[in-house]
Amino acid sequence: MAKYDRYPETKIENYQGAWAGYEAIVTELRKHIGKGKKTVVIESYIGIDNNEICKNLIESLQPEKIIFADDLAFDTEKINQMVERDLIPEDRVFGLLTHYEIRDFFDSNVLKKTKEEIDQIEGLTVIYGTGASLITKGDILIYADLARWEAQIRYRTGGTNWKIENSEEDILKKYKRGYFFEWRISDKLKQQLHSSINYLLDTNRKNDPAMVSGEDYRHGLEVVVSQPFRGVPYFDASVWGGTWMEEKFDLEHIDKNYGWAFDGVPEENSLYLKYGDVRIEVPSINVVHQYPDELLGPKVHSRFGKEFPIRFDYLDTMNGGNLSLQVHPLTEYIQEKFGMHYTQDESYYILDADEGATVYLGVKENIKLDDMVNDLKKAQDGEYIFPDEKYINCFPARKHDHFLIPAGTVHCGGTGVVVLEISATPYIFTFKLWDWGRIGLDGKPRPVHIEHGKENIQTNRDTKWVQENLINNVQIVDEQEGHKEERTGLHKLEFIETRRHWFNEPIVLSTKESVNMLNLIDGEEAVVESIDGSFTPYEVHYGETFIIPAHIGRYRIVPKSPQDKKLAIMQAYVRA
Repeated sequence: MAKYDRYPETKIENYQGAWAGYEAIVTELRKHIGKGKKTVVIESYIGIDNNEICKNLIESLQPEKIIFADDLAFDTEKINQMVERDLIPEDRVFGLLTHYEIRDFFDSNVLKKTKEEIDQIEGLTVIYGTGASLITKGDILIYADLARWEAQIRYRTGGTNWKIENSEEDILKKYKRGYFFEWRISDKLKQQLHSSINYLLDTNRKNDPAMVSGEDYRHGLEVVVSQPFRGVPYFDASVWGGTWMEEKFDLEHIDKNYGWAFDGVPEENSLYLKYGDVRIEVPSINVVHQYPDELLGPKVHSRFGKEFPIRFDYLDTMNGGNLSLQVHPLTEYIQEKFGMHYTQDESYYILDADEGATVYLGVKENIKLDDMVNDLKKAQDGEYIFPDEKYINCFPARKHDHFLIPAGTVHCGGTGVVVLEISATPYIFTFKLWDWGRIGLDGKPRPVHIEHGKENIQTNRDTKWVQENLINNVQIVDEQEGHKEERTGLHKLEFIETRRHWFNEPIVLSTKESVNMLNLIDGEEAVVESIDGSFTPYEVHYGETFIIPAHIGRYRIVPKSPQDKKLAIMQAYVRA
């Protein structure tokens, strides 16, 4: 079988320069600093190691004055007071997407006074840290960026959130603070600075940075959005994890089984931009923020703003356990409680399955919600096993089955399946109802939200309704020699359209004026080709998720190997 590419890169041609390692970066900066009065500003995405940058980069420049912007921000107590409502302190998981900006956490008079002090310095001044560019953009503006997965790894290994000493705090609470607060304010400022930065500094690898000029970085994003591309996938262990991904994707063996693969989540994946021998890693959300019309399409952009509305990920329970029994919030509920303007409708596409594999979906006929909720609460209190067979449907799951899961539908993947989860993006809002009595990998009980779930469970999604509406609701759209196109969902209540294409000859697809997210769900290899020659052929392998920007319009997919008698591609896009 063709090898799954865990490190997809976009090669950037026609660039002026790229630098790897502190020594090369310092040498490049010195060329432009020269002698006399100069101000270098290093604006830091929240989560980077500012101490490392100060020691290895800033001190090597031998500035006359060093200013750490974080020291000028409000203290921890005041910041906590400001964001308390957004972070919902009583909840380990959920919060509100903040409307604050980084500027809100600084006294404007302090920033003004600091700028006046800098103006009096005759030599080199270096300002660094979160909010550094609020003082001045200086003569050289460097943006130090960080991928969100790397930020999460740092949380797990003792890293702290911004302006708070919480190295030992619950990992879920650290992630919550990042997701709802820190990443939002950092992204807002990054977007504002995009056209002004002189250098982009990749800080994802400890003591091993890389840098490219701002002009070449912006060119790199333009290249990405001009062709098919993949985000950098990452894999994570879980209490229910299986063994399929480790084998199929050649993953490093770990003590706990892999349960997740984030291969198609632009909000949290990153991109590898390759400038000669130098690889620059940046968050893939940067492309969404800077080129929403080209990537998403004007119609999708106008509907969702600068958000990527579709996500693909894997859930692996082969030789593992059941997923948690859960439900996603209805649209009005997520709007009222959490300020989100759309919810997580989703589906389970069964990429592979053991004999006897199952999916739990919808409730049984004529159940009483209060009885079910009472039993869920008893189970959560311990010494009681929730009688899932009394309340929840359990259906057999076979390879290439497709289960549709509109918000409000109780669901759960059983053991022995590999799920390609196709869903709307607000994935953090999952109300767990029952977790089979398990403890999380952090040694703490996994969070359960029965009260939230109670308000969203749709009891009319019962056995008959589910069978008629949500299981393998396949319609043949077009069938000709060498190509069969099927509509596999999603349900009419959901905004994502999914099309499955079986083919053994070249096929031509349309983006339908929307960004397309695709996965090669059967067969070894295929090549994506441009109809008009605007991009070079792009090779994809079994199990890889890839993105076609909306502006490409029409594109061709060609089987690469004659041994592949039949291939299948899953195509997802936003319905018109």
